[in-house]
Amino acid sequence: MYASALSDAYYMRRCLQLARCAAGSTSPNPMVGAVIVCDGRIIGEGYHIRAGEPHAEVNAVRSVKECDRHLLCRSTMYVTLEPCSHYGKTPPCCDLIISCGIPRVVIAATDANVQVNGGGIARMKAAGIEVITGVLDAESRRLNGAFFSFHQQHRPYVMLKWAQSGDGYIDRVRGSDEPPLQVSTPLSRVSVHKLRAEYDAILVGTRTAMLDNPSLDIRYWAGRSPIRLVIDRKGVLLPGLKLFNGQQHTIVYTETVCKDKFGKNVEQIALDFSSGILPQILSHLYSLKVNSLLVEGGAFLLQSFIDSGLWDAARVEVNDRIAAGGGVKAPLIAGGAVAEESLCCGNRVLLYKRS
Repeated sequence: MYASALSDAYYMRRCLQLARCAAGSTSPNPMVGAVIVCDGRIIGEGYHIRAGEPHAEVNAVRSVKECDRHLLCRSTMYVTLEPCSHYGKTPPCCDLIISCGIPRVVIAATDANVQVNGGGIARMKAAGIEVITGVLDAESRRLNGAFFSFHQQHRPYVMLKWAQSGDGYIDRVRGSDEPPLQVSTPLSRVSVHKLRAEYDAILVGTRTAMLDNPSLDIRYWAGRSPIRLVIDRKGVLLPGLKLFNGQQHTIVYTETVCKDKFGKNVEQIALDFSSGILPQILSHLYSLKVNSLLVEGGAFLLQSFIDSGLWDAARVEVNDRIAAGGGVKAPLIAGGAVAEESLCCGNRVLLYKRS
């Protein structure tokens, strides 16, 4: 007997829970979870662990014990994203589902990739499988905001991130030999590195690179460090900065490429600074199949993304115990964005989603 709409949502929430286990490791693929249920019992489940490896549906089928395999012919598979219908690094998942004789499939969201986009659903229906779509569709799309942004808007998903004092400043006016305003706490910095690990690339402007000399890595978290990006229009950044230590791929966006200026693993890309550079950067990242971008500063660069409308979310950490009394004003998000508030290691965190 098949599940009700209520239990369909229940099992789909388990799929979403499984999918989140792979945060930061599946790009450019989406995070996907799958559960196989028969007579109210989960007999198999899995998720897409890493790009290039088996998809969630494959791992779910493989997890079914031998003694339960005869139940597949009267089971329901729940999956957070439409099963693929094309050959990539792995075979089509819809063919696996058909070959297993699974008679019912419940899907959260249709795949935005033009190579699939309804093809998996059509193939399963043609094989006589009952296909239900739209169960927790919004939750699935939120989970894979980067994947949907990449395929529908043809640019990376853009997250803005900064920390500010209680009176609205992100830094004091200072030179490169002076320490920055310390808004984040040691523990909240761990959460920032976790966030970095979930993004494909991270971008800063010239002033931030010069004054803060950031590494832009994830030394406080496990996972894959993002591609480092920096804007250096006039070529003023020095090769000795941590950004150019060669430990990870780094891209310098500049007006004029200076050959052999930097060492290994550093690439220079010339932009036309007489016109808007943000669309050029996003277009270049799209060509590299970069699904997601984290923008960490400074204030001018962050505000430029906001004013241009080229952003999807913003994470703002606020330390109400610190009053800068002046300095570099924090970026301003005008109307049209709704913030969810939470606490992180004593600081408030405002998460804005662009409407």
